[in-house]
Amino acid sequence: MKITKTFLPDLATAEKKCYVFDAADQILGRVAAKAAHYLRGKHRKDYTPNFDSGDLVVIINADKIKVTGKKLTDKIYQRYSGYPSGQRRVALGDLMKIAPTQAMREAVDSMIPKGPLGNATRRRLRIYVGNENPHTAQKPIVVTI
Repeated sequence: MKITKTFLPDLATAEKKCYVFDAADQILGRVAAKAAHYLRGKHRKDYTPNFDSGDLVVIINADKIKVTGKKLTDKIYQRYSGYPSGQRRVALGDLMKIAPTQAMREAVDSMIPKGPLGNATRRRLRIYVGNENPHTAQKPIVVTI
């Protein structure tokens, strides 16, 4: 009887890559779902749910995303500081004017599991407003959506 061993990736064998997503004229949710997929490492053949095997994801042109329907006025982001009168609400349209990268970050963060593994995954997400990014040294691979 031959016993085969199951391959489990570790930090020494995990090869990290860099991917660039151009969000210009793309739907917010579709870009976020694809980015979360690559951040978790689900596109790799050695994907393991309990191991951080994801890659660096760079999203450019975050200010030029689109949404469908009336989400610019009806979608509300809210946070609460814990103090009395500490609840803050802002619509998606207003958030895009104030901080265009924050809407994309909120969308991707909600698609990544919570906890220590998710926190490590979120650190590899970079979002930029313009077409330029400082990650050319990593030789990023352009992903079309």
